[in-house]
Amino acid sequence: MNTFKFLTLVALFIGFSSCNDDDTPTILDIESKTISNLHAPHSGGQGSGEDISGSFTKFNFETGEITTSETDWDIAFRGTSIIVNGGVSLETTDEPDRTGNAAVYIANGTIASINEVDTSLFTQDSDTGYAITTGSGNGWYTYAGPPSHVISPTPGKILVFKTNKGLYAKVEILSYYENAPDNPDAFVDATPYYTFNYVYQPNEGVTTF
Repeated sequence: MNTFKFLTLVALFIGFSSCNDDDTPTILDIESKTISNLHAPHSGGQGSGEDISGSFTKFNFETGEITTSETDWDIAFRGTSIIVNGGVSLETTDEPDRTGNAAVYIANGTIASINEVDTSLFTQDSDTGYAITTGSGNGWYTYAGPPSHVISPTPGKILVFKTNKGLYAKVEILSYYENAPDNPDAFVDATPYYTFNYVYQPNEGVTTF
């Protein structure tokens, strides 16, 4: 009889422990990756007399890959423009519809120093402009003008994103030129080929990196 009671208690304890283990959420590791040579071509613009056009190159932080999905993307690139899957379209030629709730803000610092998300700063694309403002010195890049005409990531500008699924990522753009040369030549090195570092927080509700 004592043996029976003992085995019953052991079984109950194991069952209780198993339930506790099942209820404990799995904490996923923060992911850090470098994306090289993401090609984001466009046509027109730059004094051509034609409107800018061409498909945006869409990217998903969760998979770490380019996607052709019309809905399952977080950010997208075309020329120097970066858009988010949130808000509304600016209605430029070939611009994708926004189907998600992604958003972005620009933080000042380094990718290592930006460790917490300020959710009050997020903005989305609108019919009057992109959340990441275009033009030299306005958003992520600086245009040197003649004679070099080089486009360079502005130092100290980190893009912080809320993804389509409500998670978070931070991005440091390293280069706009193919193979990320240390000293790009705008007349020789091909564009637009984005190289960037990003850190992705895959845990729901966590606003730190």
